[in-house]
Amino acid sequence: MSDAPRHDALIDALGEELTPVRRLPPPWLRTLGWLAVVAVMAAVLFWRYGADTMLHRWHAAPDLGLAAFGAVTTAITAALAAFALSVPGRSTRWAWLPVPSAVLWIGASGLGCLRAHIPGMAVLDMREANHCLIFIVSFSIPLSGLLIWLLRRACPLRPVLTAVVVGLASAAASASLLEICHNVDAAASDLVMHALAVAIVVTANLVMGGRLLSRA
Repeated sequence: MSDAPRHDALIDALGEELTPVRRLPPPWLRTLGWLAVVAVMAAVLFWRYGADTMLHRWHAAPDLGLAAFGAVTTAITAALAAFALSVPGRSTRWAWLPVPSAVLWIGASGLGCLRAHIPGMAVLDMREANHCLIFIVSFSIPLSGLLIWLLRRACPLRPVLTAVVVGLASAAASASLLEICHNVDAAASDLVMHALAVAIVVTANLVMGGRLLSRA
């Protein structure tokens, strides 16, 4: 009984050092915040390049528009899945959310290798293919970094899985932005370079992002 006052004093002292924890917004709202940054990037690219070339490609080859829709949808669903996975207690099934749109993105992109060439549209050469690779990787770096920074405010219990989804979201968003200034027809080299860029981004997030998120 003589120790009770000391215990009460210790509890009071520890309680005074506690600070209120601000509740994080729901995953869908945090996803909108990240997508707003992507939208700003898109607005700058539209201001620089316009939309005529992009719309011409989609009109001449609907499969390109379908692939772009798949990429945009993959970016949105993968970002939402990443924010959902960062919340303790959420099911790992969230990681499957971007899979259908990613299949659409990849499948529609592959159709460009089978159809006829778009009249008046240049065919992708290796120089342009390298530019595509650099573009996707370069834009994915800040987008991945922003996502990881936002996710560290939560408590991802599956950092590696979350990092993989982060990489997919960033790569898909970058590929979507590339559509604005991509003025060449789809070809096998284009598909290979896009796939290589996505693989690089996802792998980099798997290695680096997983470590960063595991420290959250």
